[in-house]
Amino acid sequence: MDFETSMKISASGLQAHRAWINVLSANLANIHTTRTAEGTPYRRRTLIYESVPQDESFEAALREAAEGELERVEVVAVVPDRRNFSMVYDPNHPDADADGMVRMPNINPVEEMANLLNAARSYEANLTALNTAKTLALKALELGR
Repeated sequence: MDFETSMKISASGLQAHRAWINVLSANLANIHTTRTAEGTPYRRRTLIYESVPQDESFEAALREAAEGELERVEVVAVVPDRRNFSMVYDPNHPDADADGMVRMPNINPVEEMANLLNAARSYEANLTALNTAKTLALKALELGR
């Protein structure tokens, strides 16, 4: 794998994990949002990733498939989580129904924090791979002197 390919793969991973961290942060920030513009509680969001060939041409895709070349990753969608909202008894809340129950966002803070930790570590791993490729390229240049 050449230097440019390794940089592109690491950069796509960094972008994907940065997007994941942003979505997780938004989820945690809206953990108590009971009313959005749609009139419903905030709905947890998640990402859908897709692997994309390095070169979009048919010839390159065929070569990559034959040689088992690596692909980059891309975020294709941010989708809402379809889990049910939780119900909490709080009769003093402005969004409480007649029984005093409030629909709360479908966000589990423990799950979100675990995902945030995973995303941060994955981001760091991509950054380490990028720095390693850069160091190897610099060492190769030094050998050429």
